[in-house]
Amino acid sequence: MAKKEEPIDMVDRFSEFKELKSIDKTTMISVLEESFRSVLAKMFGTDENFDVIMNPDKGDCEIYQNLVVVPDGEVEDPNKQISLSDAHNDPEDPDPDCEVGEEHIKRIEFAKFGRRAILNLRQTLASKILDLQKDAIYTKFKEMEGELVTGEVYQLWKKEILLLDDDKNELLLPREQQIPTDFYRKGDTVRAVIETVDNKNNNPKILVSRTSENFLRRLFELEVPEIHDGLILIRAVARIPGERAKIAVESYDDRIDPVGACVGVKGARIHGIVRELRNENIDVIPYTTNPQLFIQRALSPAKISSIRLSEEDKRAEVFLRPEEVSLAIGKGGLNIKLASMLTGYVIDVYRNLEETEDDIYLDEFKDEIEPWIIEALKNMGCATAKSVLSTPREQLIEKADLEEDTVDEILNVLRSEFED
Repeated sequence: MAKKEEPIDMVDRFSEFKELKSIDKTTMISVLEESFRSVLAKMFGTDENFDVIMNPDKGDCEIYQNLVVVPDGEVEDPNKQISLSDAHNDPEDPDPDCEVGEEHIKRIEFAKFGRRAILNLRQTLASKILDLQKDAIYTKFKEMEGELVTGEVYQLWKKEILLLDDDKNELLLPREQQIPTDFYRKGDTVRAVIETVDNKNNNPKILVSRTSENFLRRLFELEVPEIHDGLILIRAVARIPGERAKIAVESYDDRIDPVGACVGVKGARIHGIVRELRNENIDVIPYTTNPQLFIQRALSPAKISSIRLSEEDKRAEVFLRPEEVSLAIGKGGLNIKLASMLTGYVIDVYRNLEETEDDIYLDEFKDEIEPWIIEALKNMGCATAKSVLSTPREQLIEKADLEEDTVDEILNVLRSEFED
């Protein structure tokens, strides 16, 4: 009797295993049936004339063999045929009314096939369930690419760190995806973003990163409710991990200051992100579709005199006063590098040697030039009279969105100031 119950115990055990590994009931039943059929095919040469019925509520399985009744002495394939007298006198399933040509259904006691068959079934099941688990892990994490994940340091190697998440899934954090100043010990908790997931040779490999732009994006979504709720949109991100980052944000609600919301009261929100990034300095700037103004903001804290753009090759010539050049470039060239990454323009910085002390800021002309016109000129990168005069007339008309007569009038006003 113990042997008869063994397959049932096995099904129960794998049912419990299924619950632990989050394999759905329908899939598990299908796998169990396929496994039984696989073993039956090996034992009988085919599984075509077998009915395998899974009873998930009872946790057992019923197997029936469909045999064609043939006259006595004419059985050619005992796995597909049964003689008339054997069908009539079957000790397990006698069928005294059957006739030649009909089907005789015989119940199969799987346990009677012995230990080897049961072991074969278990191995087949284990293999199929392992494949299912790998597929489930791959599907789950593939959908999570770009999302935050937290893991515990399980093992440290020279080129990578092995993390385990709450479900004991393995995550790999390569050395090149770590912030240069990251240092971990076994048992430490690490937060990262899922970078890539592949399934080569049905072996899921989940790589996580702390250096990608997405990591910074997800941290802001976590710390700033307005970003999470969609009221503030992150338009662009540029990072040099562990050193400095720039992020451009835009608000869909005029009542919300996007920069202020990201920084928080006394920097409360951004400080948490800076700590997570190992004191990586973060500049938050308001996004604009005006490329001159965007470049000007991206090069902050430097104050720009004028900008010339080449849309064809995405280059920007930025002119500054000599004392502003070092601010624009930044320590180790970080500021200009990040500004280029953020805006998508190759930025070349030039000292405005033509600019002398007698140059005049446009704000000084507000009695002669409308304030909104001055603002339009400043937005395109022209903050002084000489920067406007050195900008081609056609560019002033196009970029500042001004009428030709208005531009001519402005140029006359500025030129007369220097002629006098």
